[in-house]
Amino acid sequence: MKILMVCLGNICRSPLAEGIMKAKAKTNGLEWEVDSAGTGSWHVGNLPDSRSISKGLEYGIDIRDQRARQLKSSDLENYDLLLAMDTSNYNNILKLATSEEQKQKVRMIMNFVQPGWNQSVPDPYYDNDGFEQVYQMLDKACEKIILEYK
Repeated sequence: MKILMVCLGNICRSPLAEGIMKAKAKTNGLEWEVDSAGTGSWHVGNLPDSRSISKGLEYGIDIRDQRARQLKSSDLENYDLLLAMDTSNYNNILKLATSEEQKQKVRMIMNFVQPGWNQSVPDPYYDNDGFEQVYQMLDKACEKIILEYK
């Protein structure tokens, strides 16, 4: 299984989602490939936001080896699942899809917790207090993904 977590800048939500999913896959003995990307290019090459790093470390997840990158069209070929953090990211990923098969790989991450709700993971960039909520949401979603695909 190859999973790509996608948010806007690839410094807050998707790096945490990547770290959480890697940790859960390892705990469950799954040799999954997990990565993350952003639909925008503003932060390419940068470390995750320091608040995401701190939140991950608080839960025993170290994401300091990650570097932001931008989503590219080949990701739709190379990954089994592309998980969007919000509706805007979801729509931007779909714009790169060139086939129905690629479109079927794109999902809203929170639909694993509440199917069909299309709930967004809020962007905590401008809200220092939002990182805990984001962590908890992503943790629940990643647990559901493990249960569905292991």
